[in-house]
Amino acid sequence: MHRYLLSITLLLTTTLSYGQFSLGLFGGISNYQGDLVDNHYVARFTKPALGLSFSYNYSDRFTFTAAYTRAKVMGDDQYNTKEYLKLRNLSFESKISEASLTAEYNVFNLYNTRWSPYVFAGVAVYHFDPYTFDSSNNKVYLKPLSTEGQGLAGYPEVKPYSLTQLAIPMGGGIKYALTDRVQLGLQVGFRKLFTDYLDDVSRNYAAAEDLLAERGQQAVDFAYRGDEVAGGDPLYPAKGAQRGGSREKDWYYFTGLTLRFQLGGGDGSTSGGKMFGRNGLKCPTVGQ
Repeated sequence: MHRYLLSITLLLTTTLSYGQFSLGLFGGISNYQGDLVDNHYVARFTKPALGLSFSYNYSDRFTFTAAYTRAKVMGDDQYNTKEYLKLRNLSFESKISEASLTAEYNVFNLYNTRWSPYVFAGVAVYHFDPYTFDSSNNKVYLKPLSTEGQGLAGYPEVKPYSLTQLAIPMGGGIKYALTDRVQLGLQVGFRKLFTDYLDDVSRNYAAAEDLLAERGQQAVDFAYRGDEVAGGDPLYPAKGAQRGGSREKDWYYFTGLTLRFQLGGGDGSTSGGKMFGRNGLKCPTVGQ
């Protein structure tokens, strides 16, 4: 038993000694794709995203990264290119708090080159809470209103959505070693979600009388807002009329720059690969 424990300890010690740890910063923009936008990047809906990360560079080509990111996403029918969606007149905003764990693969061996494309994928937990504003610019959170009948007695097929959920982060970018300890990167990261309610819009209209009875007048007012816009239908839609498109889930994504700082000492070289090297351990030259 002691022999096995010693072997495992030596293996872990060797692995850690050959790996490198680094701290990282992320700064960029956030966007969302769902029922309230019609393009992937809409300038007026683009918001800042900031993050911190801790990475373990397992080998020349593999890096494991734990990260925390804060961002904001939004969408608004009034800027849609389709007229019938403009007349729907729905909108939302939400702050995003995300913790992720990803594995990165470098296309090139970073011992031998200063730069490399890379791809990554992993798992994330994120929190959101969609809200909008009334005509007096007061913030109104949407989930408690059950705008599509979520959780109401007459709508068993429409389940309430959780504000904390899992996502699958994936994407890629390019890394460039400024020095043996500082690395700059350009990254695009998409989040595959398992909900269509990031924007609180997914399925069909609930009956106005059901919302009024169980959630109050405010729920009716924010489930349908076409009566607030010029040319919109002043009549609330019939129960079951299409409100959103539930066939595809929502997405959010980040685009920006990463800056990583190696922890511990380097070997003084500015070679790009040294940042991911073995902390300055050099192999002897033949004949030396």
